[in-house]
Amino acid sequence: MIEKQVGRAGKQVGERAGRATAQQCRVTVCRGCCCGDGAKIPGVDHAGQIPRLRAALDGAAPVRASECLDVCDQANVVVVQPSADGRAAGGRPVWLGLVNDDAALADIAAWIRAGGPGLAEPPGVLDLYAFTVSRRVREQLEK
Repeated sequence: MIEKQVGRAGKQVGERAGRATAQQCRVTVCRGCCCGDGAKIPGVDHAGQIPRLRAALDGAAPVRASECLDVCDQANVVVVQPSADGRAAGGRPVWLGLVNDDAALADIAAWIRAGGPGLAEPPGVLDLYAFTVSRRVREQLEK
């Protein structure tokens, strides 16, 4: 299934996302003006990040790309949204920035496979990646 996401500039970004269920977290990876840009963040296989994350998740959650999440100073950005059960348990979307290495992707995937926000404690190292965004930016993603 191809899921279309409309970014800040009004452009559509198509990525294989799979079909989310209420029992799954959802993962959004920014691929806008700065995230995924080899000129801004050299030495990272940006094109391979999403396929590697999908492989590490092994179907535990769909991964979609978004045009721009408007937090360019945190490139590369990954947002983990809780499953319905996770939200009912108090979980909220977790914004992770500076996700520029495979070890971070592995930690994110392990946390999601364990249940994600609201259901499982993230590995402590993810505290180094977590950040808070403005209400305006959060609301754009949750539309």
